[in-house]
Amino acid sequence: MGGKAKHDAGGNRCPICGKPSAPRHRPFCSRRCADLDLHRWLGEGYRIPTDEAPADGGAGSDAEDGDDRP
Repeated sequence: MGGKAKHDAGGNRCPICGKPSAPRHRPFCSRRCADLDLHRWLGEGYRIPTDEAPADGGAGSDAEDGDDRP
């Protein structure tokens, strides 16, 4: 029972690699795993499956958004 806090208090594990989570980077074990998770979010690696068809026009269509800029 030293002055250091436990890394695995409560059995929390890093969702990327499974190592015990570190309080500083919680719920991850390190900055590296936190950055990997962020990259997956930004790169649309995490998706929720759906039965719906994509919306007409798509996200890249500027014709119908009311933006008259050249």
